[in-house]
Amino acid sequence: MIAFFTTWLQFTVLLTPFFVLSMFLSTTIGWSESDRRRLAIRIGVASYVACIILFYFGNWIFHAFGITVDAFRIGGGALLFLTAIDLVRGDLQSSKPTPLDSSDIAVVPLAIPITVGPGTTGALLVIGAQTTEIHLRLIYTASLTAALAGLTVLLLLGSALERILRLRGITILSKLTGLFLSAMAAEMFVVGIRSFFK
Repeated sequence: MIAFFTTWLQFTVLLTPFFVLSMFLSTTIGWSESDRRRLAIRIGVASYVACIILFYFGNWIFHAFGITVDAFRIGGGALLFLTAIDLVRGDLQSSKPTPLDSSDIAVVPLAIPITVGPGTTGALLVIGAQTTEIHLRLIYTASLTAALAGLTVLLLLGSALERILRLRGITILSKLTGLFLSAMAAEMFVVGIRSFFK
């Protein structure tokens, strides 16, 4: 139970839910409640499929490209840290996509790369590649499912949260997420460097 909670928390931070929410709300300004709900579900499904593929086929990807887990941990940690810096500084807010039909923006860019960005991709590949025990894989899968379900619920409640928190409140929460993300990135990078030179 502790392992599930810990990994769920890690995945939740990795997915940067409040940043995704702020991008979701800014992208769907003027949309009806039903359109927003449909888009939220599509984003959740697309993100889940992408995360599961990255998690379960990480080992194969490493073997196919001849990349070591430690090298990818270093690269993924660096990318994750850059994402965290952008979150804290608010630079990612300026890259919001133009509102289009929900089928056009659900997968790209809202699911990939906004929800499942380069940092999240790197982390999932590393975690999947270094997790070989079946019971741990099941725990990680359950945690990932719970984290993505929580993100989808957050998006479904987006309009209500927008009224309660306002955009300023959501931006503050996004910056706090960036701080936690930077700590995870630093740990990932340092462990990768240490293991690589051993």
